[in-house]
Amino acid sequence: MIREQLVELAEENYKVFSSNLLPGIDNLVGVRIPNLRKIAKQIVKLDWKSYIENNDEIYFEEVMLKGMIIGYLENQDIEDILKYISDFVPKINNWSVCDSFCVGLKITNKNRERVWEFLKPYICSDKEFEVRFAVVMMINYYINEDYLKLVLKELDNISHDGYYAKMAVAWAISISFVKFEELTLEYLKNNNIDDYTYNKSLQKICESLKVKKDTKDIIRSMKRKRIRLLKA
Repeated sequence: MIREQLVELAEENYKVFSSNLLPGIDNLVGVRIPNLRKIAKQIVKLDWKSYIENNDEIYFEEVMLKGMIIGYLENQDIEDILKYISDFVPKINNWSVCDSFCVGLKITNKNRERVWEFLKPYICSDKEFEVRFAVVMMINYYINEDYLKLVLKELDNISHDGYYAKMAVAWAISISFVKFEELTLEYLKNNNIDDYTYNKSLQKICESLKVKKDTKDIIRSMKRKRIRLLKA
């Protein structure tokens, strides 16, 4: 029934639009995110456990739907939720599912210490989207006074060559700069991240509307030269 409902809600124009944003993903139906959220909430009220554990995914939207359902399980024990999360993470093969899934895991706000420990193996994973999952979780829940130094330390140790992992790290650093400019600036002056990720971090900082023009000029002047990358 759920799969039939997804097909009925599919929009060809939205499918084409989404496909352009998700290169390599060819199982899209074309259902808008608000409609997926509505369906996920309906399933949570009915038989969410059966749907999560017994239904295989054919469509991109079905994967997205399972991720949303896990995010809505706020009244369940944290260890049970972490088990569902660990089962779901291997299904992530694009930035859209990853980022949407992370945003929905608001149970983290009440269990920061436990979830932080849970994330550590993913930070050093050799799988691109496992690394992105960990970093995007940091962006959503750990760039704060209590965890910022730990976040920057973990980001500094990430060396995965995957594009989406690198871009997540750059994104995290830019968000850190917007929220904690002085501390992040010191980090940018002394770090171990590769030149590509470092320069992307600077670019994203300069793209932010929350950073002053004079500060952006300073950030631009810190760009690493390509010759350093070639020597590496």
